[in-house]
Amino acid sequence: MHKSLRIAAVAAACAVAGAALYGAGAATAGQSTANSTHEPYNIGLLVKDIDTYYGTAPDAAGVYQASPTSPYAKDLASIDKAARKYIDQAARKAVRKHQRPAVVFDIDDTLLLSLDYEKRYNYTYNSASWAAYVNKADRPAVFGSPELVRYAEKKGVEVFYNSGLGEAQRTAAVDNLKKVGADVNLDAAHMFLKNAAAPPSYLSGCATPGAWTCTTVQYKSGTRMHIERDLGYEIIANFGDQYSDLDGGYADRTYKLPNPTYFVS
Repeated sequence: MHKSLRIAAVAAACAVAGAALYGAGAATAGQSTANSTHEPYNIGLLVKDIDTYYGTAPDAAGVYQASPTSPYAKDLASIDKAARKYIDQAARKAVRKHQRPAVVFDIDDTLLLSLDYEKRYNYTYNSASWAAYVNKADRPAVFGSPELVRYAEKKGVEVFYNSGLGEAQRTAAVDNLKKVGADVNLDAAHMFLKNAAAPPSYLSGCATPGAWTCTTVQYKSGTRMHIERDLGYEIIANFGDQYSDLDGGYADRTYKLPNPTYFVS
């Protein structure tokens, strides 16, 4: 996952349930801007606010965890409740229309929580430390997300993953998702990762072998287009913690999960 703009303050305003869920057509609703003409929010106070929001505390092994009673957990529960109701209705509707319903999930901070990495590296990003962290395959689940993956499968909805993780991190991603209980369709036909060395033909407008220029939106929307146009599915819902996970179309409804720790353009 390339964090092109790791700015802790950017998503703070998004950490409420009302801003977390938005429909197709409201592409950047609630998105904050980094171009401010007044004194920015004090970063020390912001970190305290983030800790309060997550209920951040180290466990017995010293790993920073979010609290299941935190505002963050409550916001996720609200999104999960709405998403389950919608998936149930949309899946039945799709079947009546002879469509093949699908859902798409981002992975980082949509299914697997990176809070411990953020805390340990003071909300900064380094490719080597990030790769080592991912390869440990030991991140906890984002509250409710593995259950939502299984719920969609139970309702007859095809589950896909659309992640900014690199192809070299596939094994770690699969192992970690299995650990947290999101063991659904973890094969290469359903889990799409960035492959700069051998990009797929449907991304040829911005990626050729050894020359990857796709923005996050181009990559992720292009992958969703492939799922719909080439694979023949109707994406009824797309889940992500970044607006760039969701922008670009090819999803009937989008769900923005809260993430006040970094921003990916």
